[in-house]
Amino acid sequence: MAKHHDKDGDDKDYEQALYDLQVELVKLQHQLIQDGARVLVILEGRDGAGKDGTIKRLTEHMSPRETRVHAPGVPTSREVTEWYFQRFVPHLPAGGEFVIFNRSWYNRAGVEQVMGFASKKQVEDFLQSVVPFEEMLVRDGIRLRKFYLDISKKEQRKRLSDRKKDPLKQWKISPVDQAALGKWNAYTKARDQMFAHTSHALAPWTVVRADVKKEARLALIADLLAGFSYKGQDRKLLKLRADIAFPWSPGAVSARRLAS
Repeated sequence: MAKHHDKDGDDKDYEQALYDLQVELVKLQHQLIQDGARVLVILEGRDGAGKDGTIKRLTEHMSPRETRVHAPGVPTSREVTEWYFQRFVPHLPAGGEFVIFNRSWYNRAGVEQVMGFASKKQVEDFLQSVVPFEEMLVRDGIRLRKFYLDISKKEQRKRLSDRKKDPLKQWKISPVDQAALGKWNAYTKARDQMFAHTSHALAPWTVVRADVKKEARLALIADLLAGFSYKGQDRKLLKLRADIAFPWSPGAVSARRLAS
């Protein structure tokens, strides 16, 4: 007999689990501020993967003074002439700050490559230089965490369709979004190339299966919290879901754990 799910009950369980993890995030932030630590969380994923919603839950109860979200826009005419990473450096965290990049320098390996906004040489140069750049940041004391929200083609199609119908989400629609489904295979190839070249010991990639938004949010936040030590940490609440959030590896690809 199929198990009956009480939606209200499921929602209450989710809200309670989210609340518990958000309390842990506040504890973490107290520790980061006290220690003067610098944290940078990079969040990547296909269009419609749920980055905005995840960031909202991550930052909802954190201190606005010490928490920043940077979402790179179209580069200015000046930025186009600069060293590629130069445009991101001013947004790196200072002491006590928790910074999230909603997309990042990995735009070059993803959307810029797929949409033809960057040349083949620019992409190759990026893939060769990003690991030494990140290693320099980590060695200087920045706590760097990289998450990729991975969704299926079917789920992306549904979300982008829903977005078009929702008057409150019209601002999210862009020509790049419109091209996302048509270029699914190109984005898949770019994603796998990015992982293979840029997941390294000092800053590995964590893949989060994001077809179910609520599960993905809880799994990502728990995984993030588990990577830190802080006063009052309640390890019982950090229920790691290895079936949802897991380190990228060539084995994960061969086991077909990523959307393709």
